[in-house]
Amino acid sequence: MDWLHVVALAIIQGLTEFLPISSSAHLILPSQLLGWPDQGLAFDVAVHVGSLAAVVLVFHREVTRIVRDWVAQCRGGPATPESRLGWAVIIGTLPAVVIGFLLENVIESYLRASLVIAITTLLFGLLLWWADVRGSRRHALTAMSLRNALIIGLAQALALIPGTSRSGITITAALLLGFTRQAAARFSFLLSIPLILAAGSLKGIELVEAGEGVAWGTIIAGTLMSFVAAWLCIKLFLAALDRIGMLPFVIYRLILGIVLLVWVA
Repeated sequence: MDWLHVVALAIIQGLTEFLPISSSAHLILPSQLLGWPDQGLAFDVAVHVGSLAAVVLVFHREVTRIVRDWVAQCRGGPATPESRLGWAVIIGTLPAVVIGFLLENVIESYLRASLVIAITTLLFGLLLWWADVRGSRRHALTAMSLRNALIIGLAQALALIPGTSRSGITITAALLLGFTRQAAARFSFLLSIPLILAAGSLKGIELVEAGEGVAWGTIIAGTLMSFVAAWLCIKLFLAALDRIGMLPFVIYRLILGIVLLVWVA
């Protein structure tokens, strides 16, 4: 990888991990459409670490309270809104973990094509728009029940298909369940923490087993740029969300999907 690829892919990962436009699609497409070399396991681990650090930093107060109260409840303490939210994050994470484990080979072999990405980009972009228009936006994050978390978690499992967007589909599901935009986005970001941690850990294990050499300059640069891009993305997205809604992201997805369809035709 040259430095252009390092900078571009790190920023793409940091931005698209949390915007409802699909990070996996944007990381697959440069190699398929532009002929860029595969970034390798070490770089994948680096950009995941950067994204994880960013979301944990932004939500460090919430994460601290959730972990503290969840552990306290497990030790016999009373249930609190934060401990219930901790259980909701766990329940919402399980479907993607289980389905990803069972179908990993199928997804890698058959669902990473440009045509699949084009179709899912269009389809789930339109679904996001419909959810934003039709959702009642009445419920705060405190209304997140285990049932709602499971439904959102099942939707999140669809993001294993490239082009779906993990943040996009979880926000879509939460909006359809009547949550506000802020609540939908915040729960989506909280759900990202265990998944990014799991994905980064698995890639780290694969890296150790593969014995792949590590270019530390590239790794450090990728981690830092992914972190900065992700931190800025989360902060700006939450600040602007109630004003702009989902329409700008829907329009972007429609344009991208149409371009991809024309490209692969």
